[in-house]
Amino acid sequence: MLVTNRFVVEAETVDEFTRAAHAALAALAARPGYLRGELLRALDDPDHWVLITEWESVGAYRRALGGFDVKVTAVPLLARSADEPSAYETLASAAPEGEIVVVASDRAAGPSR
Repeated sequence: MLVTNRFVVEAETVDEFTRAAHAALAALAARPGYLRGELLRALDDPDHWVLITEWESVGAYRRALGGFDVKVTAVPLLARSADEPSAYETLASAAPEGEIVVVASDRAAGPSR
């Protein structure tokens, strides 16, 4: 599962933002189920940033958000991200020179789940 949080950061707040983003990334990285994470900045517009984290499951991500360090460090930063969908499930993947691997969605077919 991939989580993308997009931010628009004004030039005068970049230092404060990067400190907060590094602390958030460290708190998330310490949680079970965390696979990787990156803080990225747009090449075309340096005001646009993305924090990407990858998790072994949606449950692992949701449990991570409940951790004390994450609540104190990461959640305030994540609350500043763009108000848009941020969690994505993998439906197809391919390694370099590899075959496409397609997997079924974990989403429930009906609204009861």
